[in-house]
Amino acid sequence: MSEVRPPRLFTKFFKWYCKAPLQESILGDLEEAFYTEVESKGQLIARWKYIWTILRFIRPGIVRSLEGTQKLNNYGMIKNNIKIGMRSILRNKVFSILNVTGLSVGLASCLLILIYVKHELSYDTYNANYESTYRVLHYFGEEGADLKNEVFPRAEHQVWGNAPIAPALKEFYPEIESIFRFTSSFNWLIEYEGKRFQEKDVVFADSTFYKIFSWDWLAGNPETALVRPATIILSEKLAKKYFGNKNPIGESLLMDGDDLFEVTGVYHIPDNSHFSADAFVSMSTFKGFRPQIFDSWGYVDFYTYFTLNNQANIETLSAKIPDFLTTYHESEYGYTFQFEPLKDAYLNSEAGRQPGPIGSKSNIYLFVSVAVFILLIACINFVNISTARSIDRAKEVAVRKTLGSRRSPLISQFLIESVLITFFAAIVAVLMVSLGHGYLELFIGKQLSVDWLFSPVSLLIGLLLVLLLGVLAGLYPAFILSNYRPLQVLRGSFKNSSKGIWLRKSLVVLQFALSIMLLAGTAIVYQQLNYIRDYDKGFESEQILVIDYGGDYKVKRNIDFIKAELLKHSAVESVSVSRATPGDFFPNAGTTIETPNGEMLAKSPAIYEIDEDFIPTYDMQMVAGRNFSKSFPTDTTKALLVNEATAKLYGYSNPEDIVGKNFSQWGREGKVIGVVEDFNYVSLHSEVEPLALRYSIWWSTEKFSVKLKSTDLGSTLGGLEAIWKEAVPSYPFNTYFNDMSFNNQYEADERFGIIFYSFSILAVFVACLGLFGLTIYTTNQRAKEIGIRKVLGASVQRIVTILSFDFIKLYGIALLLAIPVAYWIMSTWLASFAYQTSIGWQVFGFAASITLAVSLLTMSFKTIGAAMSNPTRILKDE
Repeated sequence: MSEVRPPRLFTKFFKWYCKAPLQESILGDLEEAFYTEVESKGQLIARWKYIWTILRFIRPGIVRSLEGTQKLNNYGMIKNNIKIGMRSILRNKVFSILNVTGLSVGLASCLLILIYVKHELSYDTYNANYESTYRVLHYFGEEGADLKNEVFPRAEHQVWGNAPIAPALKEFYPEIESIFRFTSSFNWLIEYEGKRFQEKDVVFADSTFYKIFSWDWLAGNPETALVRPATIILSEKLAKKYFGNKNPIGESLLMDGDDLFEVTGVYHIPDNSHFSADAFVSMSTFKGFRPQIFDSWGYVDFYTYFTLNNQANIETLSAKIPDFLTTYHESEYGYTFQFEPLKDAYLNSEAGRQPGPIGSKSNIYLFVSVAVFILLIACINFVNISTARSIDRAKEVAVRKTLGSRRSPLISQFLIESVLITFFAAIVAVLMVSLGHGYLELFIGKQLSVDWLFSPVSLLIGLLLVLLLGVLAGLYPAFILSNYRPLQVLRGSFKNSSKGIWLRKSLVVLQFALSIMLLAGTAIVYQQLNYIRDYDKGFESEQILVIDYGGDYKVKRNIDFIKAELLKHSAVESVSVSRATPGDFFPNAGTTIETPNGEMLAKSPAIYEIDEDFIPTYDMQMVAGRNFSKSFPTDTTKALLVNEATAKLYGYSNPEDIVGKNFSQWGREGKVIGVVEDFNYVSLHSEVEPLALRYSIWWSTEKFSVKLKSTDLGSTLGGLEAIWKEAVPSYPFNTYFNDMSFNNQYEADERFGIIFYSFSILAVFVACLGLFGLTIYTTNQRAKEIGIRKVLGASVQRIVTILSFDFIKLYGIALLLAIPVAYWIMSTWLASFAYQTSIGWQVFGFAASITLAVSLLTMSFKTIGAAMSNPTRILKDE
């Protein structure tokens, strides 16, 4: 029950309008009633009753007074116009419902998209030093290259870099106030009072984190939390996992079964941070383990951030980079760097090896476009229906003008009606947002703040926008209706102007075009997601179970024994051991290989450390040379495999030519023995990059890859777990399937697709409402024509065709306009994928067919009824 809460939006709305002395007692009763309803009738009914009760409480005795306001002199006239507007709205219920429904769905969709977009744009803005924080981007070049005066595109840099640059920057640049480093994540086996878990998101970090990032600090002293060795700070989630409600400060955790680490702090990193971690271990601990890497410019495992003082200029710092490299960097490898603002880290960074997932500007633009489209379609509905009803209201205008009414009061009258409809639509939209907000959070997997919606500024802006939208949507109908000449109307010679008809037709074309564009976009998004899901990645990932033991020392010492035990299971086809698997984190390695002209060229391709069974387990293909083999004992220390991209990197267009060439890498020297066919070891957002594969000796392994041949996964996993617990009683059986892990890289794309589909369907629904309204009006206006045609023998099918033909012509024009625009927009979106589906005619055929079918179905509800009506009823007065 603690997780079930009344709708937050309406609680805040109640606090906004209710008198302060009454709030506490009323809210207490409301919450008590809410939880009683939850227990008896369920959460959904309880939420609706809560919302309805809060809306019912809006009455003079409870609403706080608005001090400082003055009564308008024309209050009586406005009140009268509101009454007339309400009567008109209630008298024309069908059209009013269509308008309110269309506008409310449009407004709700816009608000939900606005909530999402605002969250995406808010990343890292919680930091007090947001504007003055930067990070270092690293570029690693060829051996012997002098890159001091070179400037490379950010896309060729990576955020992942070396350790010694941080203290060197602090010493060289007096403008830098604080600097902070943290490493990539490590696997740790953490134990406390019998609770033992493998934690994958633990990093080493400098003690200066609190000077750079404004995280929520829940316990401990941030200034001293990570100063001493063997200290650790935990996220709120991890602290509750191990300690529950107990204060963890001063408690000790057993790390990897060997060392005790003192808990010195608990923190919470906001959801809108471009990186996070479950725990941070003091950097002094890491330095005690491996002090040599803190002086190595070629060892890559650190992310570096810093803040500048108020007088500093980042361009000035960048201009001094050549002098910095001359002073501090001494290496045989070419190296340079540049700075990137923190505000670019989430949405605008093109650098590689990011510390966390990054957002997509193209997705944001697409969502904003959808929001504008939906609202535009809703406004088009309103204008179309209002102008179409002009004849019905012509007599009203004529009578009022005959009785002396001027044009300006008539315009005011119709604008007030428009604003009233928009206001009602806004109320319904708020209800929809309240119900849809939770589903949106579920779809995107993020907590979306909505508190800002009920701030005084937001409420004022919202009210002004509702008024503006109402005025804009009703402006043209108001001027048209108020311009009628009473003499023509009362004589019966009044007809709709050709300008009004062409306006309605133009708006219908625009509405159709927007609907087709959205459906075409939906089809392309769906097609692209299927394409990357089904694309041949160059390896087999299904039925491969990965056992992640985090590099545990006790497991490493018994690798051959454990491997042999797993192979005894009848459902196991093969077992491989490696440091990483496709889709995992991997390092880069300084690798020197002999080029075609005999020179030794140094590059930094990605590296996989594997055994001789890795390639057959993942069903990868050798295109040249051979795989590692136990028949060649020297393969463990003097052999190297590369992929096709690496062969090209070192100048070999024919993979066969690199076989037998000399190499040196991380202390090993020997020969390249084979070339693996390129496979996508990262997502299809990027092309296959150079990769070197070296034999993994026991201390550099972290995972078993177990290829299964059984479909009874439950029984197989149970048997493998029993084998594991027998062989490795000290380490938990942590497993996942490689295909699921690899596809997790597309989780953001999948969520984007679901949201895009949903809002596109809403847009088409709104368009259908307007089309339905126009169909009602058209059939009413042509009722006598239909009656005469039926008397003369016209069939139902013929009449339906006649009534639908005008819309079909407009639909054809819309189709011609929509296709090129949709093609351009979606081509731009697809550019973010290195591997793209093609945009064929089938996509637009699908969008066109669905739009036409839905439109005809929408119209058929009224046209068929009109065609089947009794002509004598229609013509009895003629």
